[in-house]
Amino acid sequence: MKQLIIVTGLSGSGKSIALKALEDSGYYCIDNLPATMLPHISEHLFLTDHDRVAISIDSRSAGIETLAAHIKELQSQETPTEVLFLESNVETLVKRFSETRRKHPLSKHNTTLAESIAHERELLSELGTLGHVIDTSNLSANTLRGWVKEVVSSEHAGLTLLFTSFGFKHGIPLDADFVFDVRCLPNPHYDLSMRDLTGRDALVQNFLLDSKPAQEMLLDIRNYVEKWLPCFVMDNRSYLTVAIGCTGGQHRSVYFVEQLTQYFMSKQKVLARHRELK
Repeated sequence: MKQLIIVTGLSGSGKSIALKALEDSGYYCIDNLPATMLPHISEHLFLTDHDRVAISIDSRSAGIETLAAHIKELQSQETPTEVLFLESNVETLVKRFSETRRKHPLSKHNTTLAESIAHERELLSELGTLGHVIDTSNLSANTLRGWVKEVVSSEHAGLTLLFTSFGFKHGIPLDADFVFDVRCLPNPHYDLSMRDLTGRDALVQNFLLDSKPAQEMLLDIRNYVEKWLPCFVMDNRSYLTVAIGCTGGQHRSVYFVEQLTQYFMSKQKVLARHRELK
């Protein structure tokens, strides 16, 4: 089956890494294509032997203001067209540009780095609504590569339900559709026998299994997602991201994601991510 993936997003968020991951997955990749050429190049490529094509387009591209319209037109046609939109929080982007000493592509002599990032975010805001958003704020390059490969492996499975665990002290994932806060539940961190474990370990799982509030909240979240999931499927969504957060992202949130993934995997295409686990 023919497939086109458009990689775009904020400068410094990892678009080059994502495109390389797609290349490693067998996609024919084109970097920094002018937005105005998208309709013509996509039509030409699919007349060749390339069944899977990935194209990277950034904010410097000629005609970037027309990109959303071009993508919508492609998505209305028979060839499956997906968008991977990469972003990070401003603190992470400032740090990355400072460490590499690179100049932001939209920077001018009278603007700060933070202002250039804000301008680019506004310029590309509509694109983030057209596909799958990946927040790379707390991701290593290797983790991002793995996530991209997971995403493209599930492209033709209808809606993919993605459960993500995270720690509130590291920030809420920018790509979350729903966020559930489980910090009110008993914390295994304060038991020395479990401090260095995670929600994947049996001792932590049994601890939370014995907690009535934890089990009640788990059931409530499960029922909520199960009730509203058909609406998102009917809306032709490709992804639904459910983020579960605790304080550090090691115990409670990991346990919840593991349990929810296990429950829904027989009903829906499911992916699980643990952002804070290395």
